[in-house]
Amino acid sequence: MFTPSVDRRARRTRLTLLALLLVTLIAVGLAVALLIAHSRTSPPRIAEPSRATAPAKATTLEPVPAPEPGWDVLAQQKLALRPMMRLPAEAAQPRPLSTEAGPELRIPEPSITSGVWIPGGLPATAEGALAQLKAADETGTRGGDPVAYDRAYAEVALPGAPAVDRAGLHTLLTTFRTRAGIAPGETKPGLTVTYDVTHGLVKGTTDQGRYAVVCVLGVLTFDYKGQSTSMGVGDCQAMRWTGSAWRISTGNQAAMASSAWPGSLESVQAGYRSLGGEPR
Repeated sequence: MFTPSVDRRARRTRLTLLALLLVTLIAVGLAVALLIAHSRTSPPRIAEPSRATAPAKATTLEPVPAPEPGWDVLAQQKLALRPMMRLPAEAAQPRPLSTEAGPELRIPEPSITSGVWIPGGLPATAEGALAQLKAADETGTRGGDPVAYDRAYAEVALPGAPAVDRAGLHTLLTTFRTRAGIAPGETKPGLTVTYDVTHGLVKGTTDQGRYAVVCVLGVLTFDYKGQSTSMGVGDCQAMRWTGSAWRISTGNQAAMASSAWPGSLESVQAGYRSLGGEPR
């Protein structure tokens, strides 16, 4: 005699879970679309010339050995703010892979992995900067919690780097959690979020290679109890070599990355190259 009541509760539970999943999928799609739209419509934030050239600002950076030349702040600003290719929101959705991709962009493996949250120990090359950003982004986005991403950002950012709330991945994860009704830091059983970086590009370097703007591109996947959605998401950061490690630099925030499905024609057109992995 209790079967109808049990069945009704089971249906309500399934409907609740389905509603959460649908809200989650819609939230993610909207977040990516908003981020891409922002990159098309918002002008870059340019530091005031007086701030860009003031010697007092340069002294806030990590110490630089005396024999090395000074930092070319204006060149850094120009490189960081140069816009990336504008792509429509639908370019981030799954699509066929292109046969026109160029040669792979090989990046080094971290040499420090034991006893650390974010792998490190990468060389003083642009490819090393790209590998450090890959490690930080993949670690910070695992689980889809902006609190974890903010912690990862703080670990690899120099004092005075752009605020984390201006980072695209922070905005995306925060929007996802808000629209799905999941508080930052809250654990949601059955929900997994991964960011698998498979492509990247070196936008450019300055200061004898000690300053590099690099971009990663990967598949961001949200899975709720076997129901999943995936999309291509890019992230660009300005990185500075401190003498021992790559860190997110002080100064201007890098222009918004192009977001496309990794390996698609749009990703090739935006300049991304495979890092040796395959999109999932």
